[in-house]
Amino acid sequence: MLYQNLYTQLSKLTLTAVIMLVCIAPVAVSAQKPEADIRAMLEQRDKDLKKLLGTSGEVPAAKKEQLRNLVNDLIDFGSMGEAALGTFWAPLTAAQKVEFIRVFSEIVREQSLADVDIYRAAVRYDGIKASKSAARVTTTTTYKNVAAIVEYDFVLKGANWRAKDIIIDKVSTVEGYSRSFQSVIRKRGFDGLMTSLNKRLEKTKA
Repeated sequence: MLYQNLYTQLSKLTLTAVIMLVCIAPVAVSAQKPEADIRAMLEQRDKDLKKLLGTSGEVPAAKKEQLRNLVNDLIDFGSMGEAALGTFWAPLTAAQKVEFIRVFSEIVREQSLADVDIYRAAVRYDGIKASKSAARVTTTTTYKNVAAIVEYDFVLKGANWRAKDIIIDKVSTVEGYSRSFQSVIRKRGFDGLMTSLNKRLEKTKA
């Protein structure tokens, strides 16, 4: 039951996060005008993604990896995974941290093309606030006539902005992962979490 609850929660959170990553990819910005640069890049990415998808139908197999990369490459899986584990992160060995982030990111990537119509959703950019190393992007995303307020917390990594959290109608994706992952660790330990995540990954690939 514990593992099944984790599977359900992870699937829900992954799908929700991916829905809202529809138009965003790593964004290089200038020091003088990051907000304008971010907006321009997001709008261009929206056009590129919708051109790749077309107006209807499934994505050809030859284009799926390109779409998967467009959807997922902006996510800072390291920061997101560390935040999700909270106080359980520091005691892990370097190898355990690497393996956790690998499996976590692969699950998200594998599940990201479950419904490509998600990426045809209409997106309105309501506001962008940026400092030298952090940014908050607020959007309204409408999917199947349902609108959601979606906020992205970005951190500047090198020359690119990457998402460390997605807040959907004031609900943090990272906090959702945190509740699921930490619940399993408390009951089964870190090895129990990894067993559960690896089973989920195998099931997703199958």
